[in-house]
Amino acid sequence: METLTTDILVVGGGTGGTAAVIQAARRGANVVLVSEFAWLGGMLTSAGVTAPDGNELEAWQTGIWGAFLRELERRQPEGLDHGWVSFFTYDPQVGAEIFADWVAELPNLKWIAGQVPLEVLRSENQVIGVRFADYTIYAKVTLDGTELGDLLALGEIPHRWGWELQAEFGEPSAPVESNSLIETYPVQAPTWVVVMRDVGEGNQAAMIPAPPHYHPELFKDAWESYGGEKFLNYGRLPGDRFMINWPIHGNDYGEGVERLIGSESDKQQFLQEARWHSQGFAHFIQTHLGLRYGLAENIFPPSQTFYSIGRGAYALHPYYREGRRLKGVTTVREQDLLPIAQGCVAALPIWVNAQGCEQAGTICDAIAIGNYANDHHYPSGDIKLAPKSIQWGGRWTGTPFTIPYRALIPETINGFLACEKNISVSHMANGTTRLQPCVLGIGQAAGMAAALCIEQNCQPRDLPGRSLQDALLTDAIAPTAVIPLFNQPIAHPEWLYWQRFYLNQPDAYPGSGSAPTQQECNQRTMDCDLTTTQLKLSGIFNRLSNQQYELFITAPTSLISRTVSLVTLNADIDHLFECLDAEQTIVVAGRINYAGNWFLVQHCHAIQK
Repeated sequence: METLTTDILVVGGGTGGTAAVIQAARRGANVVLVSEFAWLGGMLTSAGVTAPDGNELEAWQTGIWGAFLRELERRQPEGLDHGWVSFFTYDPQVGAEIFADWVAELPNLKWIAGQVPLEVLRSENQVIGVRFADYTIYAKVTLDGTELGDLLALGEIPHRWGWELQAEFGEPSAPVESNSLIETYPVQAPTWVVVMRDVGEGNQAAMIPAPPHYHPELFKDAWESYGGEKFLNYGRLPGDRFMINWPIHGNDYGEGVERLIGSESDKQQFLQEARWHSQGFAHFIQTHLGLRYGLAENIFPPSQTFYSIGRGAYALHPYYREGRRLKGVTTVREQDLLPIAQGCVAALPIWVNAQGCEQAGTICDAIAIGNYANDHHYPSGDIKLAPKSIQWGGRWTGTPFTIPYRALIPETINGFLACEKNISVSHMANGTTRLQPCVLGIGQAAGMAAALCIEQNCQPRDLPGRSLQDALLTDAIAPTAVIPLFNQPIAHPEWLYWQRFYLNQPDAYPGSGSAPTQQECNQRTMDCDLTTTQLKLSGIFNRLSNQQYELFITAPTSLISRTVSLVTLNADIDHLFECLDAEQTIVVAGRINYAGNWFLVQHCHAIQK
């Protein structure tokens, strides 16, 4: 048993934990990361969800999330436009290599893989370290970056598991009383992602055996509303491979999900069943869509726990959408994430400092941004949820919201921060705060907060929120937005001004989500060097309806489809689309997505009539 002492200990190499260690170490703190798996990144890599959702607009591509996207673009020459569920799909190994390289660059960061926490060490109401099989590690600040909030249970840190009734938080979509759904599925269903491949028409892949207890009726009509080809292209990856993470009669698995927090044998039994369920779905796909579709090879490192045909096709662990959730200083509720009346953004989190704090008065303590729609997964089907979407850029997107710093801090326990899906949120709110880019932002904020606590010799609950926000906004490597503003990408010359303005005057935050910067119908210059994944098109612009645009392509004429939907992630181009006349000739540059039949416009020039 080796004993280590460090400033900051992060347990779990998930999405949030990975961002936390990178940010804390970049700030200069001595950090130890202990992970169960050989890959870092959690949902984004080892769980195989390489089609991330949310924070896709250019204005939200900041911080470690934005840096991750830029590095994916650099390392994956085939581009990121393959599937239609996300603007970014990539090889999970490329994502894992990015995080591993970033960690290796930091000499003050020690990474230990292959260990799980066994005991949380406490001195009265303060966490002081964690014991593992081969290590005991003491730290001034400990962060829980595990997939299921393991430290919350081991440390007896107050937490939640399961649903809250409407009476508890007044959430509009919460059930009024207990029912069979919430009793059967206390948390959202995990999914064991499997990657399949197309070996080509006329060829046959190796047969995928049916697993024990195979029930093909579970998968009946899985792609009935889409067709087989569109279903597969949902999560299409480079190299004619497909990420299988399908919610409609697919490989979500939630039967007896409470076993995940039971005994170790109970947990392993659930995991084996979830793995078999995905194997069954892959077998069903192959037997119904053709033998040209088989399991991909060598996508993930081989699992030591589960072995079956197609080694390397299954993610290292399930995509956990929900686990234990901290009881924090504040709890993020569904209504905190919904758009304000007549607006398209959620209100900023505002609170009044208690006596004794350094700052007094009304304060906005936003530290991370999310924008995905509220998305819940249960094997019995969807549930009715309050709407949380808008039309923007020629498509639907989620309304933006922010995460308050108080949701990372336990009610009474010191020396501890949550940095994953395990922050203090309700079950209903977890449906949108759990998405990968939002969790990266939470992890980055938690890592920065922990480093500042070391610098200022204070507890996380005593850290002045403004010092954390300023550190995030001005970070030398990956500055990140904390206020959602549609028309303020990080490259905008007024970006930092407006971020600080609304932190200082949160009551002035506009319901439109746009800073009052004069916006004209300016055309994005076409004098640009196109990358290998970009294309230039000419054609006739057509407005089908509000926020629905189409281009009839006149050049080049070699494209398979002559008509394509126009979408954008850029606020200037969104505004330009609203100004263009119907049947106007335009030239656009950007990226085409054949799976979704859309063209992502990054530059636009209108030809004057």
